[in-house]
Amino acid sequence: MSSTNYPSASPQFQEPKKDNRGLIYGILIAALLGTWGYIIYDKSRTKEVIQQKDVQYAALDSSKTMVQKEYEDALLRLDAMTSSNSRLDSLVKTKDKDLDGLKSRIKGLVGKQNATAKDLAEARTLVKELNGKIDGYLQEIERLQGENQTLTAEKATLTTQKAELETNLATTQSEKAAAEEKVNIGQTLHASSFKIQPINEKGSGKEKSTTSAKKADKFRISFDLDENMITETGPKDLYVLVTDPAGNVISEEGLQSGTFTTRKDGEKKYTNKVSVDYEQGARKNVSFDLKQTEKYVPGNYKVEVYNNGFKIGESTITLKKGGLFS
Repeated sequence: MSSTNYPSASPQFQEPKKDNRGLIYGILIAALLGTWGYIIYDKSRTKEVIQQKDVQYAALDSSKTMVQKEYEDALLRLDAMTSSNSRLDSLVKTKDKDLDGLKSRIKGLVGKQNATAKDLAEARTLVKELNGKIDGYLQEIERLQGENQTLTAEKATLTTQKAELETNLATTQSEKAAAEEKVNIGQTLHASSFKIQPINEKGSGKEKSTTSAKKADKFRISFDLDENMITETGPKDLYVLVTDPAGNVISEEGLQSGTFTTRKDGEKKYTNKVSVDYEQGARKNVSFDLKQTEKYVPGNYKVEVYNNGFKIGESTITLKKGGLFS
């Protein structure tokens, strides 16, 4: 049997061609649905992210506002306390550099346009530090006030004690002065055995006692200074006052007359001053002559002796007018 390249004249069976358009359409629809789904999912995810960001931003804004308020409250608290407490104001002013640095850092962090949570956390920490410093200042002032109250109480006690000491001292000084005055008064001498003798001086130098004013040339005054156990040994001044019949104290330059101070009558004139050496606890006789320039006149003459401002003795003598043979 021979072969040939010509087709067989008998008809052959061919399978019908498949239609793939449905599949393609299905794939396209599935792809489209997938795209839409992705778009919807992505949009939903984006919206969620945006919402989360919004929540975060809102939280940051809230935190920023809170920190800002805490900072402002701290400043108001500081201002209120310093305005009502001069000592706190003075203390704060000494810390100005530290406070200014702290406030500047807080203000910088809170004032950032896009402050982060980290920034706000740091700012909050610094605000707490600021409040801590304010509390520390208050504690320091309270401590100082406590010390001041203690010092004030101690000062009051010392003032009271000082007043008591001054009162006691004044009392002691007064008592001392009174005691010294008593001793001083006790040192005053006392004169006894007082005698006044008018003397007539003869041309020959002889002396004769007389009662005639015409013949009297001088007075011889004598007395004893009694024993005194308080008066110290040494020179003592005696002031002698001679009063004439007219009531005048005889005062002459030749007698070295002058004035002295008495304890009771103030300033008085004296006729003559006599200084005597006195021995403590011993009796001493004193005798001296007193001769005036003017002639003696009839009448009563009074002689007074003063020591230490007190009158310690006196006596009176009467001179008579006298006759031809007196």
